[in-house]
Amino acid sequence: MAEKIMLIDGNSIINRAFYGVPLLTNAEGRYTNAVYGFFNILFKLLDEDQPDYLAVAFDMHAPTFRHKTFDGYKGTRKGMPEELREQMPLLKEVLTAMRIPIYEQEGYEADDILGSLSKKAEDAGLIPVVVSGDRDLLQIAGETLKVRIPKTKGGRTETEDYYAKDVMEKYGVTPLEFIDVKALWGILPIIFPVCLASVKKLL
Repeated sequence: MAEKIMLIDGNSIINRAFYGVPLLTNAEGRYTNAVYGFFNILFKLLDEDQPDYLAVAFDMHAPTFRHKTFDGYKGTRKGMPEELREQMPLLKEVLTAMRIPIYEQEGYEADDILGSLSKKAEDAGLIPVVVSGDRDLLQIAGETLKVRIPKTKGGRTETEDYYAKDVMEKYGVTPLEFIDVKALWGILPIIFPVCLASVKKLL
């Protein structure tokens, strides 16, 4: 059987952990709740999938090629809370101490990196498992490549798993066609604001 690699969207998972765990501090008053929650989620995923390899990708605090193409890219998104921002270096410290590879590159987001790494992994004969709360990554789901989307249900984190067939079953499109679905979802509030609520129910 081929070996398995788990690729984690670090920003997505620590953001989910931050809002899922009440604020905690250590003896020095340093916030730790997001880091604590991140590793709770990570260890659960590792236990479920038993990967042979692991890597974590992060966004960088720098404009991406999308920002340079469109000034309004993610213009309505709220900034990262300071209580979370100050935990990012701590998370990377712990990952480094655990010898878990970290990937980040200016001009690209974590999901760009995850897409590239998963393709390289498949070319090397590995089975990729990609973990992110960003449904944009459903476009890379395949017959063996699994995308895991953590969700909070009843105060607990559960995970929806998607192979290509699951994307087709839920959304009625192939992973490649899902790109167009997301694009339409993004422009509908501008073109057809009255229809937005109905479309969100379908998606």
